Amino acid sequence: MDAAQLSRYSIGVVIPAYRVSRHIQNVVRGLPSYISKIVIVVDASPDDTYEKVVELADPRVELLRHETNQGVGGAMQTGFRRALELDLDVIVKMDGDDQMDPSELPRLIQPLLDGTCDFAKGNRYEHVAALKSMPAIRIFGNAGLTFLVKLASGYWNLFDPANGYVAMRADLLRRVDLAKLHKRYFFESGFLIQLGIMRAVVKDIAIPARYGDEKSSLSVTRTLFGFPPKLLFGFLRRMFWRHFVYDFTAVSLYLLLGLPALLWGVIYGSIVWLEVQETHVDATAGQVMIAAMPIILGVQFLTQSFAFDIQNVPRQPLCSGPIEPRR
Repeated sequence: MDAAQLSRYSIGVVIPAYRVSRHIQNVVRGLPSYISKIVIVVDASPDDTYEKVVELADPRVELLRHETNQGVGGAMQTGFRRALELDLDVIVKMDGDDQMDPSELPRLIQPLLDGTCDFAKGNRYEHVAALKSMPAIRIFGNAGLTFLVKLASGYWNLFDPANGYVAMRADLLRRVDLAKLHKRYFFESGFLIQLGIMRAVVKDIAIPARYGDEKSSLSVTRTLFGFPPKLLFGFLRRMFWRHFVYDFTAVSLYLLLGLPALLWGVIYGSIVWLEVQETHVDATAGQVMIAAMPIILGVQFLTQSFAFDIQNVPRQPLCSGPIEPRR
């Protein structure tokens, strides 16, 4: 789909801006003419990011400002609310550091307009050349984070869930409780977990990232120690709502069988082991079997639950049908 065809739709971009004064003008100038609205949320940035945007005098820009820093998620909450008020068809999230190539926007937007998915997400890992340009610490960090986010969200089909270059149908965003989105750097992962609970269809789009002289303000230590507990809570939340409240599936059954069996085997086995240590009397074959069999069955049931969860990736979009052109 070319620019003329895309201009028939109402497409907006939301940009959270913090310490990006050197890049923000290039980002805005690079957005093609078919982008009808650009919502920029300056998140109490201590530099002159706000003034740089004002200098552009771009009529498409809606410039908002936070007096206190709320993080990328807080900025996106504000930007999303304004974008929904503008009655857009598609809403794109881009960062203000010029890492996201605007020439890739048609490929990101196309499946949303066609109605084949609710949410489209960039995938940096499909291009070997892009991987070579990516800093090594980001490659290893993203690899570990990718698995954990897949586990928590249920989107096992995604190869780069930490990518912040995303687009969504406005109809989908209206169903999302924006107040529940995380206000800091867990925003992208938390958003996917919420979409997983809703069973929205998320599609990977191969889009290489651009790395220049920008510096990420995301702390490696914060990610290493802060994300896993949040992802574990997100996983438990998704399993509860998805498989026990909204539906009862094979995953539910295997979890109900597997968890008690595994816990019983571990607890009983530990008690027997402690008794053996105190009395120096070997455990009987019956005691060993009573401990071992529940553990074996529990592991098998839980493994099956994960297998069904992997097969249960959402495939039916929540938003029905293609988006009709407005002009």
